[in-house]
Amino acid sequence: METLVFDGSDYVPELDDKRLTGQLLRIFDLMKDGLWRTLSEIESYTGYPQSSISAQLRHLRKERFGGHTVNKRRMGDRTNGLFEYQLITS
Repeated sequence: METLVFDGSDYVPELDDKRLTGQLLRIFDLMKDGLWRTLSEIESYTGYPQSSISAQLRHLRKERFGGHTVNKRRMGDRTNGLFEYQLITS
């Protein structure tokens, strides 16, 4: 991965850089095995909130965070809105 550079209207490097970098790397380390996982399963392993996990998975798609493929598919009853995710490293 290139140098990690986060941004956003609420982003304050001194307050957020270490936390966000740690989240991204821990999620990457878990997901790099290519297995499918729900946000809940990732949360159970990492302890991070699902909203943060979702944001970090989106970051992993960006070129500056490696340009990885993050696949998403519905799980179980298609009307329940449950998805699982798979990381394919570049």
